Amino acid sequence: MKGFLKIAAALLLAGVFTAGAVAQDATRFDQGITTTASQKLAEKSKFQSVKASAEDGVITLTGTVDLYQDKLDAAKAVRKVKNATGVRNLIAVAGPSVADNQLQEQLSRKIYYDRTGYYDNAFNFVTVSVNDGVATLRGDTYNDVGRDTALAIAQRMPGVKDVVDKINVLPTSIFDDNLRVRAARAIYRDSVLSRYAIDPARPIRIIVENGHITLYGTVNNDMEKQVAGIRANQLSGAFSVQNNLVVERSSNAGM
Repeated sequence: MKGFLKIAAALLLAGVFTAGAVAQDATRFDQGITTTASQKLAEKSKFQSVKASAEDGVITLTGTVDLYQDKLDAAKAVRKVKNATGVRNLIAVAGPSVADNQLQEQLSRKIYYDRTGYYDNAFNFVTVSVNDGVATLRGDTYNDVGRDTALAIAQRMPGVKDVVDKINVLPTSIFDDNLRVRAARAIYRDSVLSRYAIDPARPIRIIVENGHITLYGTVNNDMEKQVAGIRANQLSGAFSVQNNLVVERSSNAGM
């Protein structure tokens, strides 16, 4: 028993010395890390108001930038500094002040027309809400590209102070892909709805997840909304259809 206690004590003591050595080792690189990080930031004028300091190997960034994307880029610029163990990003976005409702309208429009002309355009639906300059993105995208481009729009928008990503990237599925194509054909080839195939943003968005279809977007009247729902419900293999289309200039937008 005494032998076991001696071994345990020795191991504990060795652990203390090891942890202390690691901390001391990280600390002795701090000056070099700070210098290198500061040099990297100085290479770009957009980081002229950003300062870097290192403690125990962790780089802390402070100061201001004009865009939220600049804040992300500053962290990226110093992330691979030799001997650095992490980055604490405390940079404030001090660009132009834009009213939340105006910012939301600008972002919504840009994201609505994002990826126009691409195959996945009809299968993405992303909404934006803004509170105190913080843009929150929600919705579903066909793949990572759709999500990433929507986030990039928000991150580069003047007035955005922070971006919250709540976008769901839909799972890869041959079954769902087949259902998407058939749903698009059934809806856009219908004589009542064919006009929407001409719209560059395709206002009828078709979201398919695990065989369940949800329709989003805006249509001109109740009949068009009903026809779109009927066409989607006629597809074999669809487990359910949720018609969330909104009727423009009508209080009767529900179904």
